Amino acid sequence: MSDDELEQANARLMRENLDEFELEDDDFELLDLDLDDDYVPEYVAAPPVLAVVGRPNVGKSALVNRILGRREAVVEDKPGITRDRVSYKAEWNGRPITLVDTGGWELDVEGIDLSVAQQAEVAVELADAVLFVVDALVGPTASDEQVVRMLRSSGKPVLLVANKIDDAHLEPEAAALWSLGLGEPYPVSALHGRGVADLLDAALKVLPDVSKVAPDEFLGPRRVALIGRPNVGKSSLLNKATGTNRAVVNDLAGTTRDPVDEQVEIAGRIWRFVDTAGIRRRMHRQQGADFYASLRTAAALERAEVAVVLFDVTEPISEADIRIVQLALDSGRALVLAFNKWDQLDDERRIYLEKEIERDLAHVDWAPRVNISALTGRHLEKLVPALELSLDSWDTRIPTGKFNAFLQELQAANPHPVRGGKQPRIIFGTQVATRPPKFVIFASGFLEAGYRRFIIRRLRETYGFEGSPIEIGVRVRESRKRK
Repeated sequence: MSDDELEQANARLMRENLDEFELEDDDFELLDLDLDDDYVPEYVAAPPVLAVVGRPNVGKSALVNRILGRREAVVEDKPGITRDRVSYKAEWNGRPITLVDTGGWELDVEGIDLSVAQQAEVAVELADAVLFVVDALVGPTASDEQVVRMLRSSGKPVLLVANKIDDAHLEPEAAALWSLGLGEPYPVSALHGRGVADLLDAALKVLPDVSKVAPDEFLGPRRVALIGRPNVGKSSLLNKATGTNRAVVNDLAGTTRDPVDEQVEIAGRIWRFVDTAGIRRRMHRQQGADFYASLRTAAALERAEVAVVLFDVTEPISEADIRIVQLALDSGRALVLAFNKWDQLDDERRIYLEKEIERDLAHVDWAPRVNISALTGRHLEKLVPALELSLDSWDTRIPTGKFNAFLQELQAANPHPVRGGKQPRIIFGTQVATRPPKFVIFASGFLEAGYRRFIIRRLRETYGFEGSPIEIGVRVRESRKRK
């Protein structure tokens, strides 16, 4: 009999022993789970891209939220909240579209405002059609006229949106926008939804069935969330990975507010990198745009498969850094620790950094560590094997026979301590989920937290699980003989 056959026979025996205990309906559901996954990802044509552009504070993000039917884009009653170009999946009358929100386009700006304006221009280049949003109550401005010139030179179909027409008596205000030369303005209220359906019906008429500018999309690329404190280099890493200025980068901390995602190819594999807002402080202490940006960071993390937590090695590891690591752990994502700005590290700081890692990150010593420079691209290629290692661990499935053989051997060598005159016994165990790996152990008594941590530690020693959290649940079941 081979080792595998012996393990399977032992598992069947342990499973039969479980029949001597009182089981509940959901216990049987767990025991019958099949974790095999034969899904094969494929390429599909990208849906048409609709860019939303305009001056700051004319209601672009509010319009995006209205079309999406949810508060996805960060909105606040002051200009300049949106900075990057941010893509969202939307649908209208059964047709999928990609909606691109942009930062405000302004004349004669510099610094971060210039970067924001440039991102808006790139969004137009990479769109199939454009919604040009104007504040109808303000009327056309010199900046609006400049945007019109930029839009005309792009050659893209443009729909003129006269926003903030909240009531019918305000509709004459939209008439002044005919002077922009873009045809009939569509009066809408992004705030109340008035006129948005007519606008989208018109947009579908000028949009192609599939995008003529966006590349085919790869269904199922691994999603990588870049998280960390403000200004640790998340946007720089995204830009270096894509080889473009995809995200706005500035020395001003907190530049990114909305999650910015991009499909990239690294080492022959396709990934979807998601740049997120830097988390400054505890959620309940945040206000305005920072609060909603943090909510979207948490949501982006939930949609991701692996979290890359970035640290600035030129600064001490802070309480905020540790809290962000905990956020990744709580989400159950695979984990990679990336220590950025490594090229700026001197010998003295290196010594202190190692002590900080040993002291503050001991609870995630199982996560791969990568030392990089996002700005220069130094050692960026080392990120790929770390991501693959963490994701392989996150996907790992241990056959029931092997897991129970592991539990038998562990229990024989290190039985649970006797408590109150009783010694809990492990009856049977099974893996009930991957991504992350979750195990359920049936026992005759409660297994203490320290013993569960011991089981997880031995699981890592035996099977690796580098870069993946592990969850263990215990179900205490009484023997029928005691009744």
